[in-house]
Amino acid sequence: MTQAVSPDPSPSRAAARWPVLALPVACAAGVVLAVWLEQRLPDRIPGDGLAPGPGWSTGLTGLVLATLAAVVLRHDRRQGLGWALAWFGVFWTLDGISEAWFRTGLDSDEPLPLMTFTAWFLLRFTSLLPVTVAVVALLFPTGRFLPGRWGVAGKVALGVMLLGSLVYVVAPSGGFDDVGRLPVGADPDPTTLTALAPVADQLLALAGTASVLALLVPVATVVVRHRRAVGLERDRMRWLLWGVSAVVLLAVLTLLVDVGPVEPYLFFADVCLLPAAMTVAVVAPRVVDVDALLGRTLAYGGLWTALLVVDLAVVAALTSVLGDALAQREVVGVVLLLTVLLYGPLRLRAQALARRLLLGRRDDPYDVVAGLASGLETADEGTEQLAVVAGAVARAFGVRYVSVEVDRPGGERVTATHGQQPAETRVLPITYRDAEVGRLVLPARGLRSRLTRRDEQLLADLVRQAATAARTGRLAEELQESRERLVVAREEERRRIRRDLHDGLGPSLSGVVFRLESARLLVDRDPGAARDQVAAASALVQDVVGDVRRLVHDLRPPALDDRGLVGALRQQADQAPVPTEVVTVPAEGLGPLPAAVEVAAYRVAGEALTNVVRHARATRCCVRLTRTDRSLLVEVADDGRGIPADAQAGVGLVSLRERSAELGGTTEVTCPPGGGTVVRAALPLRSVL
Repeated sequence: MTQAVSPDPSPSRAAARWPVLALPVACAAGVVLAVWLEQRLPDRIPGDGLAPGPGWSTGLTGLVLATLAAVVLRHDRRQGLGWALAWFGVFWTLDGISEAWFRTGLDSDEPLPLMTFTAWFLLRFTSLLPVTVAVVALLFPTGRFLPGRWGVAGKVALGVMLLGSLVYVVAPSGGFDDVGRLPVGADPDPTTLTALAPVADQLLALAGTASVLALLVPVATVVVRHRRAVGLERDRMRWLLWGVSAVVLLAVLTLLVDVGPVEPYLFFADVCLLPAAMTVAVVAPRVVDVDALLGRTLAYGGLWTALLVVDLAVVAALTSVLGDALAQREVVGVVLLLTVLLYGPLRLRAQALARRLLLGRRDDPYDVVAGLASGLETADEGTEQLAVVAGAVARAFGVRYVSVEVDRPGGERVTATHGQQPAETRVLPITYRDAEVGRLVLPARGLRSRLTRRDEQLLADLVRQAATAARTGRLAEELQESRERLVVAREEERRRIRRDLHDGLGPSLSGVVFRLESARLLVDRDPGAARDQVAAASALVQDVVGDVRRLVHDLRPPALDDRGLVGALRQQADQAPVPTEVVTVPAEGLGPLPAAVEVAAYRVAGEALTNVVRHARATRCCVRLTRTDRSLLVEVADDGRGIPADAQAGVGLVSLRERSAELGGTTEVTCPPGGGTVVRAALPLRSVL
């Protein structure tokens, strides 16, 4: 069965997206037209109260909206939000051209063509602006109405708002000349129905109230979408929330501060900021971490607003209290004193609080490390300690997700997680004495994830604590496993000795007793038979002696007591089929060694020699014993074929490592480039006999 595969977008289909660029081009032409119309107008025109601003600035807003619409439509031609933004841009561009033409008519003594349409569009048709805003809110971010009851409610609300705008267009209304005279030949009411004059005021009031109430439906729809959103749609709704927050902060700034000539630019940014946020939400919602951006905007915006309010309040209070009672120099002194003693510290505390809410506790590294150390002391070993580390890192850097992973000796991995994992993460190794013992997983994106050099130092300190905790947990597990192995080995050794005594020495000694008793009974009447019984008893006693020697050898090789470690190894080397040399450093001897170290060194060297004979195909071998202040180094090197890289560790190699590990030492097996195999074991000297 063949499966249809969608072809790649062809050049013709890609080219079909270019016509959407005609929209911003047309709007740009409208801005140029408005500039051309207004370039020769005076700064102040009598009666321009109905169009106080330059038309080109309004048209420029339309150009920005049209450009955003083109970006959305090139991304998806079926996106309803793009078409709504397109209409929005055309609306503002036509409004700008109307303002420019209206102001031109105000400055002209002769009637200009289309002046009635311009006045009607500017003073009547712009009542559709709230409807356009409602459409954008209802369609964002999917380009479609919400399904179900909310979709029906949105359509009904749009219908109500359209009817309200229609009432405003056709209902009689006066008072335009109260603001300023109309251009010559302009009639703002060509669509007015004079029959509605008796109820015009009531209709306008009803339409205004209904439109305001209907506008609540798009707002509620946005809230519902945000509560239902998950995944990518949630990021898009967060972009909308960021845009609203930024617009509100700019509006508050404009209200609190007299920005003077900057005010038109702030108004322009206020109008374009929210559509720009919507465009980013639709086209590239994950270009940055929107949650981090939103948090930063709210924190710093709230801080600046609070400080601005405090500044104004302090100035007003000082002005009200001091008034003209003090000289200018005294007023300056009082202001400076209050600033140093009261206002300055409060401002610094507010800034510190905002940074803590935004970036976590990274500015207090000592408190972070001390808190982590305290938490590790009270937490149980293992997963609980790792959870403490994850929580400390999350609080220190204000990130939403932290995962601490630690490898265990058996190959398993223990993980402690704080928060919900984002789409992209980065992994930092946790090392202890140059060995990787685990990993720290953090979000890869977001403003809080960006670390300065000081932040990296703090993270290194926390990772060091995590490494210590991981190492402590690993050592605790290894210690417990070692205890279990010791108990098991002890009981197995006791069982073996009991079995050997019960099954070997016991019956043999019983046989000796039986034969000696038989010889005693036969010695008088059959001396020959008695002698045979004694001879048999003697043979049994010799077997018993052999069993005893075997038991003793298993407990501790007798050669160590008879010849010492070096002599015992040389005896073993002389018996090996491969020429073997035993070398000591220092050459005069190793001196007294702990019994456990002697046995471990003898077993390690013996096992290594056995492997050389069985597997290496070597022509010579060297056993080197080196004593240092802290350890005995045992090295067995041969010139054989070495160990293949993909070979599995056998029982012999595992036994070598276990014997060293029992004393807290290490065993390393390497194959030099020149060939052969080298076994190195470091055995700590805990005490010297």
